[in-house]
Amino acid sequence: MAVSGVSSSDSSAAIAAAAASGTPSPADIEQRFLTLLTAQLKNQDPNNPLDNAQLTSQLAQLSTVTGVEKLNATLQSLVTQSSSNQVLQAASMIGHGVLSPGSELALSNGAKVPFGLDVQAPADSVKVTITDTKGNVVRTYDLGALPQGVKNLVWDGKDDKGQMVADGKYQTNVAATTAGKNVTANSLTYMQVVSVAQDASGVTLELGNGQSTSLNNVKRVL
Repeated sequence: MAVSGVSSSDSSAAIAAAAASGTPSPADIEQRFLTLLTAQLKNQDPNNPLDNAQLTSQLAQLSTVTGVEKLNATLQSLVTQSSSNQVLQAASMIGHGVLSPGSELALSNGAKVPFGLDVQAPADSVKVTITDTKGNVVRTYDLGALPQGVKNLVWDGKDDKGQMVADGKYQTNVAATTAGKNVTANSLTYMQVVSVAQDASGVTLELGNGQSTSLNNVKRVL
């Protein structure tokens, strides 16, 4: 006489349920599966016993689920380690200057102002203009041909006539071309890193001008 028991589909469902409920450990999933499998074997129909194919299929499912759980745990560990490494890398920048996307220049007491360019492709003509808050051009740089990449520059605070200009805020503008066609080139602003913060979006650098930028935006450390 057949004894009613646990079907093979129950074991498969148990595996899926264990994987879906919260964040079970591989050991929890394995224990739940083995408990149901034992009950299934004890209560199987003698006239229709569990065959090798069914048993192999269920064990394969268990192996897949526990393997995925272990892989997820490993990946999470790597993500955490990478995040920690980023914080340490960022912390080493405190007190150093960085070049990040931006066009603002702040002239103070006639001190030289570092800045930079990020040329996205080789260009046969690159020109930089520095303008005041009214849009008037105060300084022009004709840099000629430049390869792709980041280039450091320094403004001495003088206009095209060699005269010192007033302290204040200025803007850089870049124009790059190759064979008459525009090439993307971005201005980079210079700021010192004063502190480091980490949140859900990643590592952020707090800059000396009160603004912040992502660690991923840093093009060069000076």
